[in-house]
Amino acid sequence: MLVQFTRGYGFDADTVYLSPAPIYHAAPLAFSVGVQSNGGTVVMMPRFDAEAALAAIERYRITHSQFVPTMFVRMLKLPAEVRSRYDLSSHRLAIHAAAPCPVEVKRAMIDWWGPIIHEYYGGTEGNGMTRIDSPAWLAHPGSVGRPIIGVLHICDEAGNAVPAGESGLVYFERDQLPFAYHKDAERTRAAQHPLHPTWSTLGDVGYVDAEGYLYLTDRKAFMIISGGVNIYPREIEDVLVTHPAVRDVAVFGLPDADMGEQVKAVVELMDEATPSDTLAAELLAFARGRLAHYKVPKSMDFIEALPRLPTGKLYKQALRAEYIARGQGPV
Repeated sequence: MLVQFTRGYGFDADTVYLSPAPIYHAAPLAFSVGVQSNGGTVVMMPRFDAEAALAAIERYRITHSQFVPTMFVRMLKLPAEVRSRYDLSSHRLAIHAAAPCPVEVKRAMIDWWGPIIHEYYGGTEGNGMTRIDSPAWLAHPGSVGRPIIGVLHICDEAGNAVPAGESGLVYFERDQLPFAYHKDAERTRAAQHPLHPTWSTLGDVGYVDAEGYLYLTDRKAFMIISGGVNIYPREIEDVLVTHPAVRDVAVFGLPDADMGEQVKAVVELMDEATPSDTLAAELLAFARGRLAHYKVPKSMDFIEALPRLPTGKLYKQALRAEYIARGQGPV
């Protein structure tokens, strides 16, 4: 199955695959094994570095690669002269997954690399998967595609299906539940639909359009409820990360006696930017011009480096827990 999956992306004996993430994570491991099973070559980076990735594509004549959106952001924020320094003409297909990609970031990557960007959505659990290529994404900006494994259902908290365009919990229907969490029957049951035990969710919230394309809103666990209103941090992060001074950003909810939760932003700056109250005000004004007022962070801190897993995923739970443990003061 793994060989067939990778062949679906054109992997063969002539493939030279760049893996910028560690192979103890499921996706880099699966793709690396799939490449080698097809007779191809794997080029593995010891750690991700934006310019080093471009240099590797040129040096090893990379044909295929897999990234996470944070890596795209880092490469896009390289100086123009650095980005144009490397010959990327061998690069035929770049896959991304692991986290939703901000629309403007992905559009900029397609403008830069051409329509070679492919995306999939799915989890190690193997309960379902969607896929989308660049032309389909340009016609449906922000979508993670249509299902290639499983039948997609969007349901409310009670498990009832919701109409197209309305957000809900994302479920995949299979003939049988394809996974069980190790020694954790309770967690396995929590992932199952309340009425259909062969439907399961990874905890993501999203909606489908009239053509059946899936759009992810955020993870249910990250949702902020402020004054009874649901706020999804990803939308705020996607706005702030496009500011030239911002390298990375994490948005999460902190306890608030009046509103239940307040929106907090923690920002990692580009090297040339200096933390200051003036810059914080500028970033909040930037957000205010692009978001509804209730979504704009109530406060903002700067941090030297946001906590991330080696795969590139933001470790937001740890950051929020430390803020709460410190009485919401700066980490």
